[in-house]
Amino acid sequence: MSAHLTTAGNLATRGVPVLPLRAGKVPFGNCRDCRDNACGGRPNMKTPGPCDCPRPCHAWAAATIDLDVIAGPTWSTAWKQATAVAYHPGGIGLTVVDLDHADAVTWARRRLPATRIVPTTRGEHWIYQGAMQSANHVRDGVDIKSAMSYARWLGPGTGTMTALPDAVRALIVTKPSPVRPVTAQVPTGGGECRHRTPVYLERGITMAEQRITEASSAVHATVYRTFLAVLSVHGRCGCLTDAHAARLFTAAQTKGESPRHCADAWSNARTALGM
Repeated sequence: MSAHLTTAGNLATRGVPVLPLRAGKVPFGNCRDCRDNACGGRPNMKTPGPCDCPRPCHAWAAATIDLDVIAGPTWSTAWKQATAVAYHPGGIGLTVVDLDHADAVTWARRRLPATRIVPTTRGEHWIYQGAMQSANHVRDGVDIKSAMSYARWLGPGTGTMTALPDAVRALIVTKPSPVRPVTAQVPTGGGECRHRTPVYLERGITMAEQRITEASSAVHATVYRTFLAVLSVHGRCGCLTDAHAARLFTAAQTKGESPRHCADAWSNARTALGM
């Protein structure tokens, strides 16, 4: 039995959902239909997604405490090739502030409440009691790993774990990317742009929110396509406001998208439209 498998089994018996990592600190490849969570995998550990692939799947959502899965044939090859064990912090109500270098550690010591600390190769993991939305690059060298994310298991750490502070939660509060008008679309013959009609614009935003909210699979793709559709119709005449974008971002985040993913999807849609 490999050392990683032994560690995983010990963690699972303590209620910590685990999964194997390969070289590069990344999960073993998902099936083609579920790669990059394309099938809309959910954060439920027992039913990670509405797919027919062999389970476990979906990277972080594959994390489990089921010893039959951990030590069974599904992961037998993975443990032989594994370079580390990962766990799902949000699955046990924890948040990991991943500090990737010395400057980030110095910042945390000045700004964040003391808590349990685990040394890493280049920095530290600060672990708080309480789960939140995950986000990468919230500031230089700082990632938040909690819900819908995984972190390497590097030992229990030292110090007393404290409650998740507002200072950490505030790190992922971001404003949506502003909508920059490109060229005004004025109806032939002059007159006011039809997008400025409150009913027309409101209907478009409401339909977009509904499309995202009702997505049962391929959430990433649905969010991007919806952003693209909204921007293609309403984005060139200056009618969209930050408030409209915020509504779409909120709908996407309710489906599990992170602020960063929302911002990236919005930016990619603008780029695709030449905006």
